[in-house]
Amino acid sequence: MNIGILGAGHIGATAAGLFAQAGHSVAISNSQGPASLSSLVTSSEAHIKAVTAEEAVRFGDIILIAIPWVKRDTLPDAQLFENKIVIDAMNAYGPNGPVDLGESTSSEMVSWQLPGARLVKAFNTMYFETLRTASRPAGPDRLALFIAGDDTEAKDEVARLIEEIGFAAVDTGFLHDGGRLQQPGSPIFNVAMTIEEAGKRLSDLK
Repeated sequence: MNIGILGAGHIGATAAGLFAQAGHSVAISNSQGPASLSSLVTSSEAHIKAVTAEEAVRFGDIILIAIPWVKRDTLPDAQLFENKIVIDAMNAYGPNGPVDLGESTSSEMVSWQLPGARLVKAFNTMYFETLRTASRPAGPDRLALFIAGDDTEAKDEVARLIEEIGFAAVDTGFLHDGGRLQQPGSPIFNVAMTIEEAGKRLSDLK
């Protein structure tokens, strides 16, 4: 599968390595341009190429957005995301910390910005070092990566991708309620949990 990544920070770069190790082709971009990613590309044992943001979106069957929330208005034209599975890994942080979105959620706002995208919230609740080091064989000890979305087939695709890189996909529900559970400050945010622990935590929240 071809995966395009927007953002080469902690989450974007870590995910790129995991996806490539799982056998996927990865095109990654950042705000500095492809030349600034030469060290990431050359240090990777698997195939990762550095491209522009527009090229990453055109390349990917799945797109991972891992840029700062405050820079979401710099995303490529919304039409490029049409009918593509888009993983939103952003958290709504501003210069002074978490942003109060009222009754909305960060991913709902992204879905309004990219109305043709098949949006899934994922890769935003786990610390990047845990993501980098804690993949495990299939079984009860796998750590949970939470997903939320309104498109069941898109969630299934993202869940398979998560399983391929050594984590367990745990569905928190639709973008509104499930996305709210995944926002900063929630009881499941930035907490390493096994599948069983995640299930109990979510059950307690309902």
